Amino acid sequence: MQTLNLGILAHVDAGKTSLTERLLFAAGAIDEIGSVDDGSTQTDSMALERQRGITIKSAVVSFAIDGVTVNLIDTPGHPDFIAEVERVLSVLDGAVLVISAVEGVQAQTRVLMRTLRRLRIPTLIFVNKIDRGGAQDERTLRDISEKLTPAIMPMGSVRDLGARAAGFTTYGAADDAFTTALTDLLASHDDAFLATYVNDETAVPYHRLRDELAAQTKRALAHPVFFGSAITGAGVDALITGITDLLPAAEGDVDGPVSANVFKVERGPAGEKIAYVRVFSGTVRTRDRLRFRGDNEGKVTAVHVFDRGSAVTRASVTAGEIGKLWGLADVQVGDAIGASRTAAEYHHFAPPTLETAVVPRHPEEKGALHVALAQLAEQDPLINLRQDDLRQELFLSLYGEVQKEVIQETLATDFGIDVDFRETTTICFERPIGTGVAVEILGKEPNPFLATVGLRIEPAAAGSGVGVKLEVKVGSIPLFIYKAVEEFQKAIENTVRETLRQGLRGWQVTDCTVTITQSGYTSPESTARDFRLLTPMVLMSALQQAGTVVCEPVHRFHLDVPADTIGTILPVLARLSAVPRVPEIRGPACVLEGEIPAARVHELQRQLHALTRGEGVLEFAFDHYEPVRGAPPSRPRSDLNPINRKEYLLHVMRRV
Repeated sequence: MQTLNLGILAHVDAGKTSLTERLLFAAGAIDEIGSVDDGSTQTDSMALERQRGITIKSAVVSFAIDGVTVNLIDTPGHPDFIAEVERVLSVLDGAVLVISAVEGVQAQTRVLMRTLRRLRIPTLIFVNKIDRGGAQDERTLRDISEKLTPAIMPMGSVRDLGARAAGFTTYGAADDAFTTALTDLLASHDDAFLATYVNDETAVPYHRLRDELAAQTKRALAHPVFFGSAITGAGVDALITGITDLLPAAEGDVDGPVSANVFKVERGPAGEKIAYVRVFSGTVRTRDRLRFRGDNEGKVTAVHVFDRGSAVTRASVTAGEIGKLWGLADVQVGDAIGASRTAAEYHHFAPPTLETAVVPRHPEEKGALHVALAQLAEQDPLINLRQDDLRQELFLSLYGEVQKEVIQETLATDFGIDVDFRETTTICFERPIGTGVAVEILGKEPNPFLATVGLRIEPAAAGSGVGVKLEVKVGSIPLFIYKAVEEFQKAIENTVRETLRQGLRGWQVTDCTVTITQSGYTSPESTARDFRLLTPMVLMSALQQAGTVVCEPVHRFHLDVPADTIGTILPVLARLSAVPRVPEIRGPACVLEGEIPAARVHELQRQLHALTRGEGVLEFAFDHYEPVRGAPPSRPRSDLNPINRKEYLLHVMRRV
């Protein structure tokens, strides 16, 4: 039986969890459709999800249709939990993007579709809620074409739009307008197909059009659009047919080397780790020893595979399948198992742009809080747990206030720890603005370590992160010494990345290349520790020479307001350092788009209600980082940061 790993993605409240329930019911995997409002859905199993009526963690369910096992992954729609979506993208064969026929294309919808297209994930579009008052079909199609992609093909028509009896009728060979539009779309992507059609229209019968649509959909060139209602079931059968006919089944060599990706980690009743993996190649069996994240290794003690509605115990999970593995005690979300897949190592969305300190209400629980947050970081590494050595406080990175509330409730419910949060602040980072070079020579004052380290730091392309290169030539030396040199150079590289977590103003340094220009030692006295302690001094000296600029996150915003309020809104946007584009008047309404520093979004939200008589609607999403205007903000640096060489050395000596 073939397998299809399918993601359901949407802006919050577009109805994707309800669609998941409807798909499971239609396939016979469940006997009764659950309700998001009642907290009875299959995929929202957390107590917090049931209470809030939103998806927080991705969940996998399975069903079978026409000889295809569909592993369906329901993802969060709220932008505060975009990290869950990011991890799922690396394991998908195809996706269904859900859009509300009432609200249309929203901010998160655009973010998701841009990413799906960039990753070339085959995607169907399902326009939900055609039974709701205010539903629009033509307007929604126009929005999809203008804001998401023009490469869409409506697969049918809607009847009784906006009424409970609304339905969806699929097009067929007899619908001339459909076949003409379909031919035009397919021909625009395939010159050979165009030539065949131009030479002889009769050479392209309807079944050939359907085959070509499937081929182009599987190559993420075309995006079929279905309409329906997850609540009433209208259009869902047509969507199911589209899923099995138009999206590609999983591929992979079951006998090849093991290659898998961990996209979710949870803990069982006894606190044991359970890793959710998509296997791309090979077969993972119980008692297999698996290597992941460098030299980490674990023995698989149990395997569950998703099959027809639930996860069942199996002896193995094979290429193309999704499974749950027990026994990998040190595994983390994002780990590649076996042969690495490069695509899974890159972030698809922006990292969190907010940060807050977490403080236990009972000071004696600080140790327990650290352990609890470390467990949460296993499930979501992007919360980036860090300890401020100066203030002795724990900090988390966040996407938004809702995520903070969920973490607070989780700590109270699952760990029995009540916490408060300091004020949420914006995370900036530093970029080098020039080139800096520094070196410390072994045996030459004031270098107190048994090592030589030379480094050069220079700017790199925006979004490239930190790259480390080697200019040192090892030459012909005995093997045991060569291994020591390799260890020393690895110590330098790891320390470079760790040191750049705090730049000249305390922010993480990124978008740079660090080159190791010199490396020296004395045998057998030198150790990797000498290189780990010397590297920060050399690197920060080079960074001071290069200089840095502090950059802040900037959001793209979309503002719908009454047209007669635009005169009062524009001055407010100017005061908030926003850069609006030319307003677009649409009758009594006005649409305004532009950019605004992330740190000022909350203030705009706070004022919007009064400025627009409660009628304004603001949508925003991260767009890019840019240098801070005016005085750049600083963040306290750890005493391990060697900006002050004397203090750093004193600290090192105290540790010794």
